[in-house]
Amino acid sequence: MLGVPYRPGGSSPRGFDCSGLVNYSYKHAGIKVPRTSSQQYAQAKKLTRRDLQPGDLVFFNLKGRKISHVGIYLDNGRFIHAPSSGKSVSIDSLSNPYWNARYRGAGHYF
Repeated sequence: MLGVPYRPGGSSPRGFDCSGLVNYSYKHAGIKVPRTSSQQYAQAKKLTRRDLQPGDLVFFNLKGRKISHVGIYLDNGRFIHAPSSGKSVSIDSLSNPYWNARYRGAGHYF
């Protein structure tokens, strides 16, 4: 899904928001997850950052809300996500100062 454009409320390859990308990806893996990032966080089994495995979810606080962004952990501190309007699905690093400062936790549904 790399390169698919960001679309508010999007949950298909025509466009994704962050939780729509997670919902779509997990659905295709046969795993049911809630639709919004805050619901995904609330219902996920919590993990420590050092226990992250590929496919786990990473959660962030953007714009002052408790949990308002989610990505899917890949490996080596990298995650895939649908960042924001005007951007597309991309890979970022948890060590990037922007994401590191906003990181709030991780979880999984397996």
